Amino acid sequence: MIQGTAKRPFFIGDEIILNTKDKSAFIAIVGRPNVGKSSLLNRFLGQKIAIVSSKPQTTRNRITGVLTDGEYQLVFFDTPGMHKPKNTLGKYMVRSVNESVGGVDCCLLVVEADREPGQTELDLIDKFKALQMPAILAINKIDTLKEKDVLMKQILSYTQLYDFEAIVPVSAQDGSGLNDLLEELKKQASEGGHFFDDDALTDQPERVIVAEIIREKILRLCDKEIPHGTAVLIEKMKTRENGILDIEATIFCERETHKRIIIGKHGDMLKKISTYARQDIERFFDCKVFLQTWVKVKEDWRNRAQLVQNFGYNEKDFD
Repeated sequence: MIQGTAKRPFFIGDEIILNTKDKSAFIAIVGRPNVGKSSLLNRFLGQKIAIVSSKPQTTRNRITGVLTDGEYQLVFFDTPGMHKPKNTLGKYMVRSVNESVGGVDCCLLVVEADREPGQTELDLIDKFKALQMPAILAINKIDTLKEKDVLMKQILSYTQLYDFEAIVPVSAQDGSGLNDLLEELKKQASEGGHFFDDDALTDQPERVIVAEIIREKILRLCDKEIPHGTAVLIEKMKTRENGILDIEATIFCERETHKRIIIGKHGDMLKKISTYARQDIERFFDCKVFLQTWVKVKEDWRNRAQLVQNFGYNEKDFD
């Protein structure tokens, strides 16, 4: 199942019966950009539903991932990295983080190994304190550490800032510490049943997932030439009788120069983007895919609320 659906309780007469043995927790994954929040989510689920890039602020929407392990169901919100917004899209991303922190059972604060707490972390911890929010600290990228003693200093710094439920060193790259982290997260679950079907993976529409896969390839292949001024709109998704999935997608950018770079000489870059995206989409949906892509220019779209809304972001966040 791709899209998650909330479960309904069973009714007997006027009595509502829930499987109280099952436990659930809603968890917001928060932190500064590029610390590995999306990578951790994908590791938890064993499937890529959140795009990953070496560039900061890759995640724009609040991606929901659902992990069901026996009686436990953990519903993760992978939020955009906290940053100082510079445009309408940036304001949406920051507000998405703030709303996520206030509506969950626990926050998972992700930080980089060998990096002292900065203003982003301090601001998030202030929110935890104000809300009396249970929080777990994941120190990611421990595989990059040359000297392990710096880890203990970092742990000490954070224990002085907040009474975390647990502090777990992990590596989203090689999976180190992930089982320990999941066990700590399960401790935040409470009885009352599961909120999604046990085979649900995400509540994201299929078109959103496809658009994000394509956008990830643009970020990776175009490197620093193309900033985050790209958006992808899925114009068509339809399955043929023979099982092939037809997809038509339009890539929007802000300048003609960016359009030329995305298309590349003789269309080589666009072909590469489409090929790598198609391969990932086929793996995700487990079927053959025929993908067609076009590139159009929408100048300064990140500062135009109507266009940002058209690309899948909520109008109420543009105030």
